[in-house]
Amino acid sequence: MAHIDWIKERQAFLATREAERESARQRLALQILCGEDLDTIITLSAADRLNYCRRLKRLIERERIKGGKGHWSYDLNRHIGLKQALDTLQKSMQVSVRAD
Repeated sequence: MAHIDWIKERQAFLATREAERESARQRLALQILCGEDLDTIITLSAADRLNYCRRLKRLIERERIKGGKGHWSYDLNRHIGLKQALDTLQKSMQVSVRAD
């Protein structure tokens, strides 16, 4: 294998690993705080997904306030995971609207 091929494979591996890490962060934050699975939420009706979006926005706001006040229970990874989960859920809603 050529050196260029090794570099491309390494970059692909690192990108895949980072995507899996982000997905795990989202799923863990949702599982801990909401008791729900992201795949289950995505398959729900549009109205239910909208309710989950509202719920996630409230949770994100609560995390932001805790972080701003320097509260001991604030967790940046949880905050990031919730935001990424909200983004994923909003993207799934846009895709389903376009498909309809």
